Amino acid sequence: MTGTARSASRPMPGVTGVDESAGVDPDRTEIPRPGAVRVDSLRWGDGREAPVTERDDLGYADLRTYASIGDGRTLALVARDGRIDWLPLPELDGAPVFGALLDTDNGGCLELCPDGEFTVTRAYVGDSNVLATTFTTPTGRVRVTDALNTGIAGRLPWVELARRVEGLEGSVTMRGTVRPGTCLNTVSPWVHDTTHGPVLRVAGLTLAVRTLAADDVTAADRRIDVTFTTHGGSRHLLAVVGTEDEPLFLPPPEAIDAGIDRTVDRWERWVDAFEWKGPWADAVRRSTLTLKQLIHASTGAIVAAPTTSLPEGPAGGRTWDYRYAWVRDSAYALVALIRFGLREETHGAMSWLLSVMRRHGPEPRVCYTVDGGRSDGVTVADVPGWRGIGPVRVGNAAADQLQLGVFGDVFGIVSLYVENGHVLDAETGRMLAGIADLACDRWQVRDSGMWELPELRHYTPSKLGCWQALTKAVELAERGQIPGDPARWAHEAERIAAWVDENAWDDERGAYVWYPGSDALDASIVLHAISGFDRGERMSSTLDALRRELGAGPHLYRFTGASDVEGVFLPCSFWTVSALALCGRREEACALMDELMGTANDVGLLPEVLDPATGDWLGNLPQALTHLALVNAAITVGTDDDPAETR
Repeated sequence: MTGTARSASRPMPGVTGVDESAGVDPDRTEIPRPGAVRVDSLRWGDGREAPVTERDDLGYADLRTYASIGDGRTLALVARDGRIDWLPLPELDGAPVFGALLDTDNGGCLELCPDGEFTVTRAYVGDSNVLATTFTTPTGRVRVTDALNTGIAGRLPWVELARRVEGLEGSVTMRGTVRPGTCLNTVSPWVHDTTHGPVLRVAGLTLAVRTLAADDVTAADRRIDVTFTTHGGSRHLLAVVGTEDEPLFLPPPEAIDAGIDRTVDRWERWVDAFEWKGPWADAVRRSTLTLKQLIHASTGAIVAAPTTSLPEGPAGGRTWDYRYAWVRDSAYALVALIRFGLREETHGAMSWLLSVMRRHGPEPRVCYTVDGGRSDGVTVADVPGWRGIGPVRVGNAAADQLQLGVFGDVFGIVSLYVENGHVLDAETGRMLAGIADLACDRWQVRDSGMWELPELRHYTPSKLGCWQALTKAVELAERGQIPGDPARWAHEAERIAAWVDENAWDDERGAYVWYPGSDALDASIVLHAISGFDRGERMSSTLDALRRELGAGPHLYRFTGASDVEGVFLPCSFWTVSALALCGRREEACALMDELMGTANDVGLLPEVLDPATGDWLGNLPQALTHLALVNAAITVGTDDDPAETR
């Protein structure tokens, strides 16, 4: 997911060396980068009892330090030092009311940590998306449990962020701050006194701070500060509740605290709805829980990532807004949901995708807003960006691109849905028949490719997306699910296969090339081992060429030349696992999957991009596509399940 590049708005303040416990060589040779300055204030720990000094001199945290919590409405990123640097309200794609992730000065944050030096351990509570962080200080230990609470019957009608503070040993002074930001320098927050105490106003949002057993609560002009003193067995609460353009319900603090336990229980009961007995169970379960945070509960849309403009490379320019639902991501998510037997999420996401396509047809678009709309352009915010790397974008121009691979994504998932025993309605059948007819014509034109590049070319994976669409359309017609002329679709699918054989295969290199006349490679070709186009000698040879020419350790760059501007693209690593297994190289697939298990951070989150020289994370996070690729790779390798066929 990219777009038109821009130069950095400011040079990168830099990243630093990491401690030896992180598993990275501290004596490695540094790779010079444009504008990079190494600073000693940033260190990355591995989740053990390590000093928390993971922010640079400007206050930006290492991306590996973040954990996510969510409620199906929005998502917060919690750093290991207890600071929430990202929380859009009231929805995932709403205004970043707490947005220090992109602007430490004016972005706003929610702080809660000991007053003084501390070390940290943390983990999610059981099989939930509720986070427990234990701070150890010279005077005692304290645990903070963070949750975006859910209600008794599902999602609450207001946002409820709960931060429970429990004294474990000794005595610890805890300081908290609720400091809304300027929403990318577009609004000015203020404190408003009411008959029930001060509230925070941010444009149409009203936020209230609720506490239990606080020593002091002080309101300033744009923030509310709270102090607690813990001792063994003590229990406290710092919570924020909010609504937009409606009255604000003020739940009792005791009810908010009880809501944390209810939220843990709801998450664990949801996990009980599916069972994975195969290998890499912990990673599969955590990735699935992370993906659930990215499903917008009220619509069923699956957001690519909850953040915008985290850079794919340190030089800047490659910053994109991912708070949209990509058809590609939705299709891959539905594959995983179907294979896990998760009924409600499968039907919700499928119904949302098909209804949005009908609304904006006749041709499927690359991405849509979470409420089913179209992106209305891109604006650039006047904020510095993470570590000064910009620009910060709102909106994504990819929505108006032609990407032929979308045709295959749509038909691949609809076909799998039908093969698993479900039935299409008549209107959907007619729409899909029309899209198949479009694919018959469209496959012959240039497009932007899967990587959303500005250069229009005859990209090989794009042609194969149309091949997949037409092949599946024939199968659906034969099953009586869609009307139309399957003979034409079958004929065009054969023409595409012949075109690829004639124009995209390089005998000398033993690989499918990115586009005719090129000697460049594209890692996304491995998706067409998964689609079923080729699982024989040619695809196997292509896998070897990709790992040889685009490889960096267990990972791959997206395409030839990508290493000059960005890190390795993590979904490609897991797609390669699936492709190896489907090409009959299961032992290699297992070995690669085992190696990739060291990529996630201490709580199991994965980003989009990784710098293989430093281990630094890049790109928006948590990244749905990466977690989806992990889950589907585990299922493909760990079972005889074919992702292109019924279970």
